[in-house]
Parts: sequence; structure tokens; C-alpha cells
Amino acid sequence: MDAFRSGADTLFILLGAIMILAMHAGFAFLELGTVRKKNQVNALVKILVDFAVSTIAYFFIGYGIAYGVHFFDSAEVLAQKSGFELVKFFFLLTFAAAIPAIISGGIAERARFHPQLAATALLVGLVYPLFEGIAWNQRFGIQAWLEASYGAAFHDFAGSIVVHAVGGWAALPAILLLGPRFGRYTKDGNVAAHPPSSIPFLALGAWILAVGWFGFNVMSAQTLDKVNGLVAMNSLMAMVGGTLVAVLLGKNDPGFAYNGPLAGLVAVCAGSDLMHPLGALATGAIAGAVFVWMFTLTQNRWKIDDVLGVWPLHGLCGAWGGIAAGIFGQQALGGLGGVSIVSQLIGTVLGIVIAVLGGWVIYGVLKMMVGIRLDREEEYQGADLSIHKITATPEREVSW
Repeated sequence: MDAFRSGADTLFILLGAIMILAMHAGFAFLELGTVRKKNQVNALVKILVDFAVSTIAYFFIGYGIAYGVHFFDSAEVLAQKSGFELVKFFFLLTFAAAIPAIISGGIAERARFHPQLAATALLVGLVYPLFEGIAWNQRFGIQAWLEASYGAAFHDFAGSIVVHAVGGWAALPAILLLGPRFGRYTKDGNVAAHPPSSIPFLALGAWILAVGWFGFNVMSAQTLDKVNGLVAMNSLMAMVGGTLVAVLLGKNDPGFAYNGPLAGLVAVCAGSDLMHPLGALATGAIAGAVFVWMFTLTQNRWKIDDVLGVWPLHGLCGAWGGIAAGIFGQQALGGLGGVSIVSQLIGTVLGIVIAVLGGWVIYGVLKMMVGIRLDREEEYQGADLSIHKITATPEREVSW
């Protein structure tokens, strides 16, 4: 029976890892459809190579920081319990690799390729696992202190803060240090439109992410005995709440329409195992409003050129999700209880502080040492990869 349970749990979490791995295709197509046509190939390559670098950084450094586990034993030892610990690494890696995938959308079209790979390695190897270990593995005694002081530890079931807020807030320093794309804002303060290159690709990316999100949330239980259909229902309700509000406030704009469900799903991750479905609906609806309002404000008034709106979508909606878990998780509002609003606020702020400081240090040092921005001519050509040309045939060269 124990062997069967180990095998079933391994298969369960493996399927979750595969679903979240597929979400990285969603990140790629969401960025592909949003950036200008000359940068489409670059967007696809960045997400793939960032995932590869994330795997190496998390395998050798990050997973050990977060969980104290290293894979230096023999294969015989590693294969015990149907290799569950190995598949758990794969599952948690797909979460970690979402950090550079999120950041990629904010810095698109003007960031240098190789410095971004260095930033990916440092973020996934050092910054992300620091907070992951605090939130999900009781590192440094912070969770124990919160429980003793406020009656409950910080609760983030599937990563509203650990993944999304950390990714979104780490992206903000990079976006600010890079500055806007050339020609995005005119000298007289007007905003030059850079419309999406492909609404169908943008929509495809959003759909892939939305479908994979049910693996992201539901399979965060990690074992079959802990799985709960409440998580699936709450994810669904938050998704539709974000969609409807974003369509309404965004005046049917397809960019808002397809980011609305993502805003709702980002926000519900933290409390999806606690909330009543109506609480999840409200959480998603508020997230949809936050995204539309803050994306418009950052782009048009504050002149922050966040190409895919990753700071409003992941940073702000993720932070709202951490707080929403403390609100709608309360029994008085139909939730299961066992959550503290004070602990949620402290945990959310701590995640933001770690992400912002990590992002400022990493991108600031890289900017000072090697530079992180394409020059005007490279940006004009769409040469994110620092690869200006490939040879199609001996007689003809094709520019990216």
C-alpha cells in the first residue's frame, strides 16, 4: 500500500509539473503576441533559455537554500519512494522559473540577452528561494513567530506572494533601471502607441496559462490525500471574476480581456484552499479592476514602460491575493478560518521587500558592470538576443 501511495503521489505531482511547464509556453505566447513583430523570435527564445538557466540555478543552489535538499546521493537513493523527491523538485522548479518568465514581459524589447540570463541565475538561485524557504519551509523561524504572535502563520497555498508578487516586484527595478523603449514617450509627454503584434497569439498565451493554472493551484496539494476540489472551484470563480471586470472597465479591449482572467488567478493562489467560492469571485473581480486601473496609470501617467504590465498583474494582484486570503479566508466570510490578516500583511510586505531589494541589487550591479540595455540601433533592429543575423542559405542572410 505504501508503495502504491508513493507511486500515485509521484504521478500526481508529475502531472502538476507538466501542466505548469506548459504554462511557460503561455508566458512565451503572451509576450510574443504583445511585443512588436520584430521581437517575436526573441520573446520565444528568451523564455526557453531562461527556463534552462533557472533549472541549473535551482538544482545546484536554490532548492538547497529553500529546503536544505541536495541531489548528490546515488541514483539508488534518489529513486526511493518512487522518486517522489525528484519529481517534487521538478514541480517546484516550474514555480521558480516563473520568476524570470514574469520579468521577461516587463523588460521586453530593450533588455540585453546575456545580462538577463545572469539576472535569472541570481534571482532563481538566491533571491526567490530565500522567501520560498521562509513561506513554505519554516526557514529562519519567521512563520513560527507569526503563529505565536498572531494566531496563524503566513498562508500562501499556491504562490500569490511567493511566486507572483516576488516576480512582479523584482521586475519593477529592472523596468525602471532600463527606462522606456525608444519612442514610447514623446518630448511633449504624449504616449506613442506600440500595439500588440498578434491578438490571436496573445489570446493563445492567456488560454494556455489559464488551463495550466489549475495544475498550479490544485496540485499545490502535492499529495493525493490533500487534494481538494474547493481549490479548483475557487480558481474558476476568480478567473471569471477577473475576466468580467477587466472587460467592463477595459471597455472590451482584448488586451485587458485576456489579462483579466490571469489577474484573478494570480490573486486567488494564496487563499484558494480557504475561501468560499463567492470570496474567490470577489477576489478575482477586485484583481481585474486593479490590473486595468494600475496598468493604465503606470503606462499613461507615470510613464513606466512595463510592456506586458507585469508589475500590476503579478506584483499588485499578487499582493492583493496575499491580503485577500486573510480577509476571505475568515470563517465570518464563509472561509475555513485558520488565517490571520496581520500575518498575511506581514508576509506580503516581507515578500515585496525581499523582491525589490534583490531586483535593485542584481539589476543595478549588472547595469553598472556590463550594461543591461540595448543601444538605439540594436533596439530598432529588434536584436534582444545580441544575435543580429542568421544565415538562411550561403547566398542570403536574413535579419531578425
